[in-house]
Amino acid sequence: MKKLMAANWKMFKTRAQAQQTANELLGLIDGKLPSDREVLIFPPFTALSEVAEAMRGKQGCAFGAQNFYPREDGAFTGEISPAMLKDAGCTWALAGHSERRWVFGEDDALVGEKVAYGLNQGLRMILCIGEKIEERKAGKLSQVIAEQLQKGLAGIKDITPGDLAIAYEPVWAIGTGEVAGPDEILDAHACVRKELAEILGDTAMETPILYGGSVKPDNASAIIALDNVDGVLVGGASLLAESFSRIVLA
Repeated sequence: MKKLMAANWKMFKTRAQAQQTANELLGLIDGKLPSDREVLIFPPFTALSEVAEAMRGKQGCAFGAQNFYPREDGAFTGEISPAMLKDAGCTWALAGHSERRWVFGEDDALVGEKVAYGLNQGLRMILCIGEKIEERKAGKLSQVIAEQLQKGLAGIKDITPGDLAIAYEPVWAIGTGEVAGPDEILDAHACVRKELAEILGDTAMETPILYGGSVKPDNASAIIALDNVDGVLVGGASLLAESFSRIVLA
């Protein structure tokens, strides 16, 4: 399977900034992107068209949305639907990012609804999961992973390989400069793979597991080389084309 090198720009970048960063990134990786890697960019909604234009015709590159509401349309002020995202050219979407869970109060049930609805509407989905520091210290890593995966995938009856990825992101390592060590990542990703096998059966081995949490150019190679790490979901270090290009090519 291809390694997914994903950039989550969160609430950063105007349209002009997004266009400049996307063009710079694509210029830096042009002709250098390994055939076993795919670059994903998740810009803010307002910059989707600029990223779409920059990526037009580029092999191994795609873009998606950071969020959506799981309905076709309706009186949902401030929300956006999968149909609108697809109309803007999106092929991917995130669900369950720790900031959606812990800043905006989205629970496992809503996250699972988003994953199922997004897939049903033709989007490829990345389900984000991960534990808080107090949960890790209490020895609840496997319990948290199992619960978030079970509820996040509860509405999935049949999955086409390549349509779903899981991003393990320890909450304590996001935007903090802290990064899980190799043993911690190996342990967590092994837990994810084991639980996926229980839920998805044979398809579990074809489901990419990404690591997210203070990924930077100087640690990307070591992380990507670990067993069961099929890519990365990058926040702060993806905001600059130069640093993200080094991660992509690590």
